[in-house]
Amino acid sequence: MITVEVLTDYIRKSMPDAVVRVTDRTGTMDHLRVLVVSSAFRNKTLLDRHRMIYQALDVPLKDGRIHALELTAKTPDEQDDG
Repeated sequence: MITVEVLTDYIRKSMPDAVVRVTDRTGTMDHLRVLVVSSAFRNKTLLDRHRMIYQALDVPLKDGRIHALELTAKTPDEQDDG
C-alpha cells in the first residue's frame, strides 16, 4: 500500500511544481485515479505525459504498491479550462 503523500513525493521529484490529486478507486490504495497538473507537460503529447508519470512512479509500480493507475495529466493552463 502507498500513501497519498508518498505518491505525491515520487511525482514531485520529477515535476517539482506538480499538483497531485489521488482518488482510491477500490479502498485498498493500490488502484488509483491520479490527476497531475504540471507545467512540465507543456508541449508534450498525452502519451509522453503518461510516460513521465509512469517513470516518476516506477519504484512503487515495480514493487507492487500500485497495481493500477487511471491518469489525467494537464498543464496549469488546461486545468484553468476545466
